[in-house]
Amino acid sequence: MKQQVLKALANPSRIFYVPYSLAVANFAIQFLIFVAFFVVQLMIYGARANPEPLIFLISVCVVHFLLATVSKSEPQLGQIVAAKIRLFKLRIPRRLAA
Repeated sequence: MKQQVLKALANPSRIFYVPYSLAVANFAIQFLIFVAFFVVQLMIYGARANPEPLIFLISVCVVHFLLATVSKSEPQLGQIVAAKIRLFKLRIPRRLAA
């Protein structure tokens, strides 16, 4: 039973070599940015707006590749980011959150 728990902690779930939480956060943030650019283009250009979804797809792939590169050297990156976010939400002083 201990081996299963240790294995789950040592090998977090991944989506294309990136920890699951970071991959989902990457896609969500990139999608929100794309929607914001789309809305701004509609406001500026009106019906003549021509948003380019290819830029969105390329940026998602580039950021995902960078996350995969960084998470290869630090496999617990998703858990570290989640812990830092929890400390930030609790407003722990910086000297304790290091």
